[in-house]
Formats: sequence, C-alpha cells, structure tokens
Amino acid sequence: MLFPIGDDNIKGGHRPIFSYSLILINVVIFGYEMQLGGGLNAFVRTYGAIPAEVMQGEDLFTLLTSTFLHGGIMHLLGNMLFLWIFADNIEAVVGNMRFFAFYLLGGLVAHAAHIAYDPSSIVPTVGASGAIAAVMGAYLVMFPRSRVRVLFLIFPFHIPAFIFLGLWIYFQLESGIGSLQMRGEQIGGVAYWAHIGGFVFGVLYGFYYRAARSMPPFGKQRLDHEIG
Repeated sequence: MLFPIGDDNIKGGHRPIFSYSLILINVVIFGYEMQLGGGLNAFVRTYGAIPAEVMQGEDLFTLLTSTFLHGGIMHLLGNMLFLWIFADNIEAVVGNMRFFAFYLLGGLVAHAAHIAYDPSSIVPTVGASGAIAAVMGAYLVMFPRSRVRVLFLIFPFHIPAFIFLGLWIYFQLESGIGSLQMRGEQIGGVAYWAHIGGFVFGVLYGFYYRAARSMPPFGKQRLDHEIG
C-alpha cells in the first residue's frame, strides 16, 4: 500500500489560509463529537446527510454540515492528511475565496453523486472525503507531474501525481462499481460514489481553470516549488 506523506509545494502564490483552517475546523469539530458520549448518534443523525430525507427536501443544511463530521479517528486522520498534502497547491494558484467556494461545491457535488447512487438510504453520510476528492481531481489536472512523496512499508520515494491519483481513482471506481450490487441495503460503509463524483467535478474544474487562466501545457509548469 502506498501511503502519501508529502508533495512538491509551490512557492509564492496565495497563502493556504482555507486549506489549513479547514483542517483545524475538522479537528475541533471531531473533538466536540468525542465529548458527546451517548449523544453522538443523535448528533450525527441531526447533522449528517441522510439521502432519503434530502430527497424529500428535508434538512438540506446537512449537505454542508456533514462535510465537517467524521466517523472515527482514522477517518479524520486519513482525510486531513490528503487535505494537507493536496489542497495548499490548489489554493495557492486559484486564490483563497475561489478555493473555499470550490471546496464547498465539490462537497455538494459529491453528495449528489452519493444520493443518486442510493436515494432511499436512511444511513447518515459524514466526512470531508467528497470535497477532498474534488481537490485531488483538480490537482491531477493542474499539477500532473508534481511529485508525491509516498511510503511503501518503511521506504520513502516519489512518484508523479498523475500515477498516484490515477491509482487512487481507479480503486475508487473498482469499489464503487462493486458496490452497485449492494445498492438499497441499509448498511454503513465507504461512500465510493461520493469520492467519484467529487473527483470528476475536480477534474472538470481543473480543465476549466487551466483554460481560463492559460496555464502552461501539462508537465511544463515552471512554478518554483519546495518539498513539503
């Protein structure tokens, strides 16, 4: 298993205010969740997005609030690691407010994909992974040859972003297609179609931004960078 631990960070550009603030907000909210004890389930059902209820036009605010909730410490740490690695380069290039709007919209698109997969589900959906998948999709298009530093067992090495992210979305697609036979069963698990929907949205945004801002051809960015 390849475990990401860093990437080529852009020097200059916009400071990653929202990238790091989102990590802090998610951690603080998770800390609050852990203080709820027996009230946690009720909290998650109130602020998590339940597809069947959203389809009825109920509790639409949960499409945003659920993006800041997590189901456990490993869920949180995994999401925050990917957000820390991939978000700052996107924000540095597109700007602070534009990045924040993109992140929230990516989360909404991810929810739409998950709800389309199983609109009758009564299982609350929580987690930032759909929005983070959008960030990863944009990163694939905007920085395909950026180096991602990964660990294999205990050995660190670098691979191009397009390989790492290509493998990631391949496994999401494989799992998402496999989950189609379980559609309609009211069980918990990974919302693969939220990941896929968010990633596709991010890819489209990446192409839009490249065209609108006339970024250099793929692999020919001349941005100064440092390993982070």
